[in-house]
Amino acid sequence: MRPVIIAGGGIGGIATALGLARSGRASIVVEQASRIGEIGAGIQLAPNAFHCFDALGVGDQARAEAVFIDKLRLMDGLTGDEIVHIPLDQPFRERFGNPYAVVHRADLHMALVEAARNTGLVDIRTSHRVERYDQDGAAVRVFCAGREPLDGSALIGADGLRSPIRAQMLADGDPIVSGHTTYRSVIPVERMPEDLRWNAATLWAGPKCHIVHYPLQGWKMFNLVVTYHNDVEEAVTGKPVPVEEVMRGFEHIHPRAQKIFEHGTNWKLWVLCDREPAERWVDGRVALLGDAAHPMLQYFAQGAAMAMEDAVCLAHMLDAHAGDVETALAAYQHNRVPRTAHVQIDSRLIGEYIYHPAGAKALVRNQVMTSLSPEQYYDRLEWLYGGTGLARA
Repeated sequence: MRPVIIAGGGIGGIATALGLARSGRASIVVEQASRIGEIGAGIQLAPNAFHCFDALGVGDQARAEAVFIDKLRLMDGLTGDEIVHIPLDQPFRERFGNPYAVVHRADLHMALVEAARNTGLVDIRTSHRVERYDQDGAAVRVFCAGREPLDGSALIGADGLRSPIRAQMLADGDPIVSGHTTYRSVIPVERMPEDLRWNAATLWAGPKCHIVHYPLQGWKMFNLVVTYHNDVEEAVTGKPVPVEEVMRGFEHIHPRAQKIFEHGTNWKLWVLCDREPAERWVDGRVALLGDAAHPMLQYFAQGAAMAMEDAVCLAHMLDAHAGDVETALAAYQHNRVPRTAHVQIDSRLIGEYIYHPAGAKALVRNQVMTSLSPEQYYDRLEWLYGGTGLARA
């Protein structure tokens, strides 16, 4: 009857705690930050993310925070013309059983936190930095810097890209630095160029760079995420930068897209990192989840959804193998590794062949993408959007 210890209070960790609570399992969430919160601004939520919200009992809360966009729109960053758009209207929703939407990361996170706390089974503790774990086959002991050890029935490492739990379990070194740098800002709606105020998740694709924008928080602002290849070799997170640095990678982009930058403020950068897919996420009563297990580049917009799918699957497996934690975690790994590896690999390929190609590669992209009907796009996305990833269960 010991609680499950969850390292990390982000979206994946809190979703895990909520999933466990829905089946009557208590958990302790330990977060190294001094307060619970999410950095960044917008995230995209495909239908599989909403399937997870529904499974966790927070579908209505998630929908209340979201902006439901009409289309995914691909623009040519060099010419300023639309290449193609994928409609996300009623036929899309009927096909997948849920919408595609965008939401402010902090709003979504706090909705999950509130739901978890309301269960009475989730104990969230801040300023707890996990250093290592021990286990004896019957329980796990978790050691946090400057704190008394915590004992649990299992330990879930939802502690991010540089997870100490992963380092102890796999000893596989640092993440891979992609050499792609992302810059983020938000723009009040009234400052967004009027001819670009589209109810769409818009991608301007260019050689070794791209721009993404979409509305947030009930159309109060636009989220702006821009990325270019600058071959950096060191990972950096959340560093404030001037707009001149941001613009450096977009001097070759069409003026229609360039003018968006004039209105961005408080720019911050993140150097994108991922890892090769791993076959092993589990060590006895210890399992990895989310970015600790399968960090991926942003190009498929599936990072948060994969973490929530992990949470749903983990809770499912603990129910299905009641009383046998090690078997449940092994089944969780068996279910999740192929699917998340598929998304990790596709995220790299999408970045190379859809977001950032030049020359003949870009021409091939345009030809292929304009040749497909909406129904053909939906067919190609069925494996991802059609469920919560529990098919192998």
